[in-house]
Amino acid sequence: MVLPPIAVVAVFIGFPVGAAIAYTLGKIAVPNSTVALFAQRQHVAHHGVTTGAYREVLGNPHVRTDLWATIEVTLIAVVIVVALSWGIALYLRLSDNWISRVLSALAVIPLFIPVVIASYAILTFYAATGFMKTVAYHLGWHSFPTLGYTLTAVVIGEVWVNVPFGVLMMASGLNSVPNALIEAARDSGASLPRTVRSVLLPMNVIPTVIVATFTGIYVLGSFTVPYLTGPSAPNLMGVSMSNFFSSFNQPQQAEVMAMIVFVLAVGIGTIYVWANVRSAKRASSIT
Repeated sequence: MVLPPIAVVAVFIGFPVGAAIAYTLGKIAVPNSTVALFAQRQHVAHHGVTTGAYREVLGNPHVRTDLWATIEVTLIAVVIVVALSWGIALYLRLSDNWISRVLSALAVIPLFIPVVIASYAILTFYAATGFMKTVAYHLGWHSFPTLGYTLTAVVIGEVWVNVPFGVLMMASGLNSVPNALIEAARDSGASLPRTVRSVLLPMNVIPTVIVATFTGIYVLGSFTVPYLTGPSAPNLMGVSMSNFFSSFNQPQQAEVMAMIVFVLAVGIGTIYVWANVRSAKRASSIT
């Protein structure tokens, strides 16, 4: 019964990934023969495999700068998304007023706005001739920073894109916590911060891990936001891969960078798997 989905994954995901790994190691035969016809600076393994493409890419100072920029933006975006999602979801869980209802609606609006439009909106607000710069100038603040086409604009865009998912996940996890547990903690004399720390936080670990890992993986492989709002250099690896493939005509180097991003994503995914396994073991031990 599991053979059909396994076959689909193997054909449409496993085979291309295997072909890409072989190409990065210098194997240019079928199915990589077509792309090898027009590739430049290609490292070919006549016998066995070669790591020349990896040495070239990792030895390129511009690629290393892009890699560190990608890691930095990913970490900052994950921290901000988790913090904002937690804060908004916690307020929605503990409050029932018109402010919480408006905030709940505003938090999911980015889900219905295409990333391209959101990226251009960020530039409209934060570019050198954008709304924020213009308002600051009229208020006498002539040194207001220009955030458009910077890594800061990329972080803003990544946070905008990922916060709705984070709020939905966090709110779902917090809403699953029984009111009886919260009321019992408050009746025992626990303050609100202590109740959050001792009751809500431990019972919302898995949604927090899901938001952090999914956001990290998304930012690592994102293209549209850094391409439209980021600088020409450094930029995220998604943009660098595209440049190496289409502009520099170096598909092998582009696939090496894809493998590097894939390894980073696997590391993040390992945290997600570990958290789920730990939660399952804890649940089984309790039952």
